[in-house]
Amino acid sequence: MMEVQNQMRVMQKDLMEAEDIDFTDEKEYWNTYKLKDGTTLKIKLVLRGVKRLKKWSPDGLPVYVINSRNIVRVVDVPKNLKAEPKPSAFKPV
Repeated sequence: MMEVQNQMRVMQKDLMEAEDIDFTDEKEYWNTYKLKDGTTLKIKLVLRGVKRLKKWSPDGLPVYVINSRNIVRVVDVPKNLKAEPKPSAFKPV
């Protein structure tokens, strides 16, 4: 059976009428991914803001829009993939 996904369009008007919702950081986790080339990526989504729209999903839940940023760390890179470091453009203080 094929699942049909509900698509809800968010218009500029919806964002202007939305309520800003305050939040506190409870837990932020790093997701770790091992790439086929041997590199490990660590990625974390950091929430910057939340708005609750004046819209509801078909099951009656309020719809939220988030402003977030992805933080990416590249770790455990195999030596054969690394390039020579370049001199810093900043002078030491």
